[in-house]
Amino acid sequence: MVDRFVVVPAAYVFLLRERDFELEVLLQLRQNTGYMDDHWAAAAAGHVEQGETAYDAAHREAAEELDVTGLRLNFVTSMQRTRGGEAIDERIDFFFTATTWQGEPRIVEPEKCADLAWYPLSALPSPVVPHELVVLEGLRDGGLTAYMSHGFK
Repeated sequence: MVDRFVVVPAAYVFLLRERDFELEVLLQLRQNTGYMDDHWAAAAAGHVEQGETAYDAAHREAAEELDVTGLRLNFVTSMQRTRGGEAIDERIDFFFTATTWQGEPRIVEPEKCADLAWYPLSALPSPVVPHELVVLEGLRDGGLTAYMSHGFK
């Protein structure tokens, strides 16, 4: 019998708003997570739990991390990724945007989030988590497809 690798699913939510005729995205500055700390990332993201759809996970993560509910999610892409042969599980990420929600986004987990800020898609902060930057650039430039990959040779 062949051992199969485990695919870890995650859901990401990019909250978007229009300000001064420009599209802005809400990003969080990661801290104390052990992964990409001191990088800007989706304001809400996390693993899809057993028995949960990616849509359900996106709603749950937005409520847990930002205290917002009632999101009208728009699926924008999926990304299969790896870290170039490292001994990690492969990932499948589901990316959503939302322009409608209830509540004012706020930092709910200050131990994991050092800052929360809106940035124009045309002027993103640095550094951004690399695979998320690919999606943000695709949102900005209109280059997203339903399926993407990252980290493969």
